[in-house]
Amino acid sequence: MKTERRSVLKKLVASIVGVTGLGMAAKATILTPEKEVGKITEFQDVPMFSSYTKHGNMVYLSGKGAHTAPFEIKNHTEIVLKRIEDDLIKAGSSMEKVLKVNVYLNDFADYKGMNEVYKGRFGSKPPARTTVAVAKGGIPGDSIVEMDVIAYI
Repeated sequence: MKTERRSVLKKLVASIVGVTGLGMAAKATILTPEKEVGKITEFQDVPMFSSYTKHGNMVYLSGKGAHTAPFEIKNHTEIVLKRIEDDLIKAGSSMEKVLKVNVYLNDFADYKGMNEVYKGRFGSKPPARTTVAVAKGGIPGDSIVEMDVIAYI
């Protein structure tokens, strides 16, 4: 008798989980759209990376640097933030919808100058942020600051 009850209970639980599992799988399929990408950078005719990737309501921006003279942190930070804003708009987002920023400095002595330009650029509820000085070799392309962001749409 005990064995029969266990068997019936197991079947009942399995049927409930099975139905729920199928429903969740169907929803997952519906909620997982194909990713969209921004401008693709190629190297020797092979796609390397996109300026941004969208998936669902999330936007992931590639690192943006400033590859121009003068090599002054405030000028470079302004250029980088403008490039970020431009790509966010192209992707259907905005600076106010940024959730996370990673900042890479060629020299940590530039932290204060970068902050002077950075402050207030993401609205009244700023995103989480990580700031690091890069190791020997610096940031690619002679930029002295690079930033990447994650935002929502």
